[in-house]
Amino acid sequence: MGHAFQQTLMDVLIRYHRMKSCKALWLVGTDHAGIATQMVVERQLQIKGLSKTELGRDAFIDQIWSWKKESGDNITRQLRRLGASVDWSRERFTMDEGLSKAVIEAFVRLFNEGLIYRGKRLVNWDPILHTAVSDLEVESEEENGFLYYIRYPLTDGTGHFTVATTRPETMLGDVAVAVHPMDTRFNTLIGKQLKLPLTERTIPIIADTSIDPEFGTGCVKITPAHDFNDYAIGERHHLPQINIFTLDATLNTNVPLPYQGLDRFVAREQIIKDLTALDYIEKIDNHVLKVPRGDRSGAILEPLLTDQWFVKTETLAKPAIEAVEKGKIRFIPENWSKTYFGWMHNIQDWCISRQLWWGHRIPAWYDEAGNIYVAHNEMEVRAKYNLPETIRLSQDEDVLDTWFSSALWPFSTLGWPEATLDFKTFYPTQVLVTGFDIIFFWVARMIMFGLKFTGEIPFHDVYIHGLIQDQNGQKMSKTKGNVLDPIDLIDGIDLESLVQKRISGLMQPQLAKKIEQDTRTQFPKGISAYGTDALRFTFCALATTGRHIRFDFTRLEGYRHFCNKLWNATRYVLMNIEGKNFNIHDNKEFSLSDHWIFSLWQRTKQSVQTHILQYRFDLAAQALYEFTWNEYCDWYLELSKPILNKPLNTPEDGLKANGTRYTLITILEELLRALHPFIPYITETLWQFVAKFEEKNKETIMLQPYPDYREDLIHSTAENEITWLKDIIIGIRTIRGELNVSPAKSVPVYLYSDSKEVLSQTETRITQHEPLLKALAKIESMECIDYKEDRAPVATALIGNLEIFIPMKGLIDIEAEIKRLEKDHTKHQSDLVLTENKLKNENFIKNAPRDIVQQEKNRYEELKNTLQKLEERLKELENIV
Repeated sequence: MGHAFQQTLMDVLIRYHRMKSCKALWLVGTDHAGIATQMVVERQLQIKGLSKTELGRDAFIDQIWSWKKESGDNITRQLRRLGASVDWSRERFTMDEGLSKAVIEAFVRLFNEGLIYRGKRLVNWDPILHTAVSDLEVESEEENGFLYYIRYPLTDGTGHFTVATTRPETMLGDVAVAVHPMDTRFNTLIGKQLKLPLTERTIPIIADTSIDPEFGTGCVKITPAHDFNDYAIGERHHLPQINIFTLDATLNTNVPLPYQGLDRFVAREQIIKDLTALDYIEKIDNHVLKVPRGDRSGAILEPLLTDQWFVKTETLAKPAIEAVEKGKIRFIPENWSKTYFGWMHNIQDWCISRQLWWGHRIPAWYDEAGNIYVAHNEMEVRAKYNLPETIRLSQDEDVLDTWFSSALWPFSTLGWPEATLDFKTFYPTQVLVTGFDIIFFWVARMIMFGLKFTGEIPFHDVYIHGLIQDQNGQKMSKTKGNVLDPIDLIDGIDLESLVQKRISGLMQPQLAKKIEQDTRTQFPKGISAYGTDALRFTFCALATTGRHIRFDFTRLEGYRHFCNKLWNATRYVLMNIEGKNFNIHDNKEFSLSDHWIFSLWQRTKQSVQTHILQYRFDLAAQALYEFTWNEYCDWYLELSKPILNKPLNTPEDGLKANGTRYTLITILEELLRALHPFIPYITETLWQFVAKFEEKNKETIMLQPYPDYREDLIHSTAENEITWLKDIIIGIRTIRGELNVSPAKSVPVYLYSDSKEVLSQTETRITQHEPLLKALAKIESMECIDYKEDRAPVATALIGNLEIFIPMKGLIDIEAEIKRLEKDHTKHQSDLVLTENKLKNENFIKNAPRDIVQQEKNRYEELKNTLQKLEERLKELENIV
């Protein structure tokens, strides 16, 4: 769902800018997903009773390439179903020959400049996959555990220190206990020695300002080889690093003999048992802690000292920070730049090696003495370092982190390191669309590498969108059973298939049973087919500036109706043009409603283009939706009927009919083009029918120009007149609806205002718009009246300071009308109180813009006036009763 959401937004941008005559490129591709891919293929081998080591590296990689073809085809099929308008001729994959060449080139250059080095440092280690993983691949969730308070005796016998830990097995790797230097409880003991329980070692008490005296006991055990914070303290104090784990997370020979070879959690139980027997356990408390698990294996990760390759990032970070500070690169929304700066100013060296076989193998060779040689290939190594053939070399077994090749994507895909035409044409790129969760892991690294290797920024804009959640605000995950497949939303899926899809692969029967029950409750009939366009429009409408986006089936259903509305509107337009000998070049005369819809359409086009350029896809979609549904389909089509259905008694009638037909087809054709980036399938289909009347090149709507704003078609008078007309019709329809008056029954209507100017203007408008009023409001007559005349009981609606009266005799139950007005009175009274309180708020009056304050004052007076009129009407009706 996240990819479908993101790709929809990218597709809107590429289609829009292509229609604006830009040389637009969306270069499609995939990365090789090192850990995830290798894990999938290893599992497939396990089912067959094989392992990667039995196959050997080359045969195993061949197996992955076979699986990649199947998986990659699935991805591209889904992209096509979504309507992604990418340049398929340029499709790239991070393990392509060209991209692999770029990866090796980047590594060698950085190594030669001293920006890549190999060293033993602390990394997140997955004991199942046997590889280092990046922070992005760590999922830390709260789990129930324990906090163990352990006594560490002073060697001089004068007492003990109590430390609290959630991982007591790591105490066997402790090298110190740290306290804050200003903590008066302990500062006189700094420098003394403690006996490390269960071992023959002693460890010092040290002082470090990072220790919080208020947290826990104020004493912290320091295990530099198995904790990132402790590692930093160890570096500051030059403490030894004692690794106590094997790569499988069993205890190694650096611990006392009784614990060697034990699994870490088995060792934990034995250590607690032994500490308790020796009276070293002070207490054990229940404790909720965050447990780091590998997102692929689900294993609890261990901070582990291993030999890895690193990139020195401090030098690379400085120009990357400056590029954003100076506005060369901007984040949208802008607040994400703070997140970027926060990480970049505190950046750590980047571990780029992974203990995998699938990926870009590190271009480093070792001789039998362990010396390291780096070059593009072994032949170049021997030439570069003057090594004879008699010296045996072996290439590093590790591969590069997937993010290393992904960091080169903006320029490696365009042909770098060669100065290709594509590179010269499209680099730097314009915009990157991505989620906020990979600002550090991808965005920042692309900026650093782009500046380093090309001297140019990789992109100008970074549009950051939120992450898709389910309708309850929960992250979508297999274990929650709330994952949605976009293709299922497009095509529909029956309940049984959906259930099987959600529980397949789950190893826990209880979890599978719960997910099945939840699915049957939420989707008792499965999922309907909503179509691609409805799904895309929903994604656009949900693309707010928030961090998290709840996917809403109600919205999805609504936008399916929207697509149907557009389809039916097109049928109406074609029905009123086909066979009418209509030609857009015919003489024509435009009605007030024609001028109104053209004027409103110009404002909508201007608004939509502004929102797209500001990456407010939600506001652009909303503007198009409101114009299409509310103005064009609901109002203009209705306003067109009296003109098109009127007998052609005069030449003027024919000219007006031509004007209306021209307006219908012209607005519709432009509307389809404006909607096309959002809903490409239905707009392409409908446009092919509409284009023949507009004399367009029918090849495809994709290559038509995006409709532009035209100042000369703004018609404020028409907007004001039709707004008045709509308000009157809505007022009359509201009364008819609330009183349950038959739509076929014509009613007399009276209008009153205490303003003579308004009343005079109203009389003129009645004369001007009488045919439309009779057709759309189903009235038998309409006239302005003197309010003080005696009248029979009437139903009332208020349009500003104009009152609409409809005689109730023979139409309504007067008691029902009283209840309606009382309900209206309660609502207006509540609004009045809210507005009054706002105006009494000194902070609002002081801080709000003047026009907003004045707007509230005007609203207050209008509400008071409305309430007064409602009270008068209620009094009249109550007197009648």
